Amino acid sequence: MKPLARSTIPLFASVLTANAFQFPDCINGVLAKTKACDSTASAPDRAASLVEQLTIDEKLVNLVDQSKGAPRLGLPPYAWWSEGLHGVAGSPGVVFNTSGYPFSYATSFANVITLGAALDDDLVYEVGTAISTEARAFAKFGFGGLDYWTPNINPYKDPRWGRGAETPGEDPLRIKGYVKAMVAGLEGNGTVRKVIATCKHFAAYDLERWRGLTRYDFDAVVSLQDLSEYYLPPFQQCARDSRVGSIMCRYVSFFLPPFPSFPRLVTRQSGNQVDIVDNFRSYNALNGTPACASTYLMTNILRDHWNWTNHNNYITSDCNAIQDFLPDNHNFSQTPAEAAAAAYIAGTDTVCEVSGWPPYTDVVGAYNQSLLSESVIDTALRRLYEGLIRAGYLDHGRPASSSPDKAPFSSPDFLPLDLTGKTVALIGHWANATRTIRGPYSGLPPFYHNPMYAVRQLKLSFYYANGPVVNSTDADTWTAAAMLAAESADVVLYFGGTDTTVASEDLDRESIAWPKTQLTLIEKLAQVGKPMVVIQLGDQVDDTPLLNNKNISSILWVGYPGQSGGTAVFDVLTGKKASAGRLPVTQYPAGYVDEVPLTEMGLRPFNHSSSTTSSDVSQSGVEEGNGLTIQTRSTRGNKTLSSPGRTYKWYPRPVLPFGYGLHYTPFNISLSLSTSSNASSTTDNTSISIRSLLTSQTCTAIHLDLCPFSPFSVSITNTGSHTSDYVALLFLSGKFGPKPDPLKTLVGYKRVKDIKPGETRVVGGEDIPVNLAAVARVDGNGNTVLYPGTYKFRLDVDLEEEGDDGLLVGKRDVVVELVGEEKVLDEFPQPKS
Repeated sequence: MKPLARSTIPLFASVLTANAFQFPDCINGVLAKTKACDSTASAPDRAASLVEQLTIDEKLVNLVDQSKGAPRLGLPPYAWWSEGLHGVAGSPGVVFNTSGYPFSYATSFANVITLGAALDDDLVYEVGTAISTEARAFAKFGFGGLDYWTPNINPYKDPRWGRGAETPGEDPLRIKGYVKAMVAGLEGNGTVRKVIATCKHFAAYDLERWRGLTRYDFDAVVSLQDLSEYYLPPFQQCARDSRVGSIMCRYVSFFLPPFPSFPRLVTRQSGNQVDIVDNFRSYNALNGTPACASTYLMTNILRDHWNWTNHNNYITSDCNAIQDFLPDNHNFSQTPAEAAAAAYIAGTDTVCEVSGWPPYTDVVGAYNQSLLSESVIDTALRRLYEGLIRAGYLDHGRPASSSPDKAPFSSPDFLPLDLTGKTVALIGHWANATRTIRGPYSGLPPFYHNPMYAVRQLKLSFYYANGPVVNSTDADTWTAAAMLAAESADVVLYFGGTDTTVASEDLDRESIAWPKTQLTLIEKLAQVGKPMVVIQLGDQVDDTPLLNNKNISSILWVGYPGQSGGTAVFDVLTGKKASAGRLPVTQYPAGYVDEVPLTEMGLRPFNHSSSTTSSDVSQSGVEEGNGLTIQTRSTRGNKTLSSPGRTYKWYPRPVLPFGYGLHYTPFNISLSLSTSSNASSTTDNTSISIRSLLTSQTCTAIHLDLCPFSPFSVSITNTGSHTSDYVALLFLSGKFGPKPDPLKTLVGYKRVKDIKPGETRVVGGEDIPVNLAAVARVDGNGNTVLYPGTYKFRLDVDLEEEGDDGLLVGKRDVVVELVGEEKVLDEFPQPKS
């Protein structure tokens, strides 16, 4: 955002709207002489003073996102709903000035999945800082509020999920690093929060609308092991470790252990579709607990176990999540008044409502029917207003997107391109796109620097042709122009992939293959025989046909690159910036969608066919290979019978693995364990006592799981001719703890920047911190346990399987033997039976 000249300040008065944000008047207003406006008083006391002055009627209208304030006290209305996923975005709490500068735009950075691929937490912090700086300016001049519903930190475990691009990826450790940096950037490190960040969606949320089931009525069956190990660590970082100001509870409801034993199977047939169903649970008779009514989640875990109470932090519901308690969805509450009472009593402090979608939250009915006490109401309001006070509510009186990395997949010798004197063909649906390159949850940017803009800035000769997005029965209006462009050019650049018409909020995918119309066009373009690069937008698709096509020189995945996406792409293509990005998710084969339904919440591979009887098998008529599997149709009553596993930790057959990404230069890398007092070494391995890792001399952390492991050292030598960043990824494997054993687990990472040709960098333990939580395992009760055993650490992914073994050489492995008694590092709260 441009700096504001003094002469522009009077313009603001003319563009403020009736919906604009206002600060209370603590100088001349009614509240000025009360403790609420006393800046020397504590935030809890100031919030309590404000709430004490409200009548019950005034309290009741301030418990929803469009709170009415209290005109009698000079307390203005406030909209608890501002968006800032990758830049300040349009929302009820944010107003863009549509009549002209100023505040007619905000920086639209690369979307979160692309930032996740950079594995650069310093960059994430800078992006968060820029967003909060712009957000604070919006608030100061009445165009935005002080709380922002970001970041989205749900792990992206299934490629079909429509909102995966809003997240940093599939790995909890990487998400925790993103969370730590982003929350710090958003909230700042001063005594006054720049903005209130809101970590969402708590928890185990990754389904939108899939085969008749929606997020509004889905009941997630989650084991304590998966909950503690996979779904909750990002929120633990938010709440326990980063002390974020706010958290959002989600739509869906939970089934938690103890579960019924696996039942006898029955079948049901509809047309030619056979479903294997069971009586695992009856949704109508015995429904799960909605997350926003779960005292287990919001009190036992969030506020008690993680001690998320030091700033009276507050919880907001997702929009219309409380409405979903009603019989048409979760059937948890029978009336809007009962639903409202259940939410607030369980720990929800404010409810988001969507205008035009009744029934609304019946807070008044809940109070009048004695379902909701005034003490619960006061607690919620004190939390809310303390949050605003800590952001300066009662004390009022960098350009464009950075260039996050992209991940190249093939033929590293082909890139970077020398386009001097060459003509390029720009082909595809986003070669000249505008809004498409922003991705979901985007504001109004100052410009759209797309690929066509970038090629013009480079003063290159080019031919342009549009292309299709998804499969369509429409007449082919693109192939002829695309082929002419390709035949006329020296280099073919195809800008394809998915966009938000394929996957987004309220829209999950059915297929993870390349759209057929696009694949057909790509194959025809490749037959022209020109050097060809595919630049892939959006979510991951199965790149097998492209990887096997020898006429396709390289693939560059960019996610959603933001307002300067075209410039960033050409920086990488031409070598102005050497790519060092890594895949933040597993790229699955297209057939993965037939192996496990989107509704299956388990991570580990399993096969329940051994518990079936021969009559069950003969009834179903669905038998494959090693046993009975479910047809992938999700309806109430379905129970998954088998799963090949989810994420790189459990799935063994990826097209491209998590962490994959090529460079323009080869590296010689070496991993070693730094000398430490708690380690004893022999010729073959290093032995460390579990007890020695937990002494007061080696660990000063408040929580045992944050105690450091023995530090590692990484040496990186650039043996090529291009200056490049290198992302050090440290993985762990071994057979210790509960079965099955994960294939590997990410335990640390660090982006090392601008390594020059011939230069060697040594990165020490402080730069790649590995704590005990990262190397520990989680047992069946959700406890985090450090087990004795042989721990095998490996640096980077196994590129040799892809034929790229020349890119990484050196000593990549360290073996450590942990000895002694196992130790519980974190005892997980157990739900009541």
